[in-house]
Amino acid sequence: MGRSPLLFAAPLVLLAVLTLILLWEAVRANVSPGARDDWPWRLQLLDMEALGSLLAVAVGAVLARAQYARTVRPYLGYRGSWRKGLLVEGEPAWRVGILNCGQHIAVIESWECRVVPRGEPDEATAPWVAVPDAVATLTAGGLTVGRDYQLIAFGTGFPLVGTGNYETVPVGIFSRRCVERVESLHVRVRVTDAVGDSHERVLDCLRGARAEYNVPGPEPVNE
Repeated sequence: MGRSPLLFAAPLVLLAVLTLILLWEAVRANVSPGARDDWPWRLQLLDMEALGSLLAVAVGAVLARAQYARTVRPYLGYRGSWRKGLLVEGEPAWRVGILNCGQHIAVIESWECRVVPRGEPDEATAPWVAVPDAVATLTAGGLTVGRDYQLIAFGTGFPLVGTGNYETVPVGIFSRRCVERVESLHVRVRVTDAVGDSHERVLDCLRGARAEYNVPGPEPVNE
């Protein structure tokens, strides 16, 4: 998770500066009166009453920001199931959808894919690429868009609305042939919440597909 430099760092920096000033004034208050006429002890940065008020405001701002950030934090999840007729009439296909279980909108910052065809090197060496490049990899493996799979591309700024009924937004649909020919297919999504913090989630799009290979799900339902 990445914090907003302005909304997260600024209150903390202010609090740190005020704390240092408080320490300076505390040390200065314990210096003998005669020494306060000499440099640097004669340097008074803030009146103690004003300093106390500013410290209270800064602490309140940091705590309020932390509480609000927790309230608006998105909770990204995903699920997949076998359904019939999504690609070819009467044929089962594995549908994967993403959802935001938080109470507020999260805006997509980036959307990348990583495809590893069956028999290719370990997935850790595969690069993260844009959806068109992932489509090119799948096409090179003999798979056809619309018949063997569909990959949804989400652009920067697309809102993932918080929902309490667990409705998902489609990410991809994959035929049995695609599941057989692809070792793994991951989607890495990065979103920004209402306070400017960034959150990242990696979706394993084929997770569970092979475990339910011979158990197609129900007919398509409206979500």
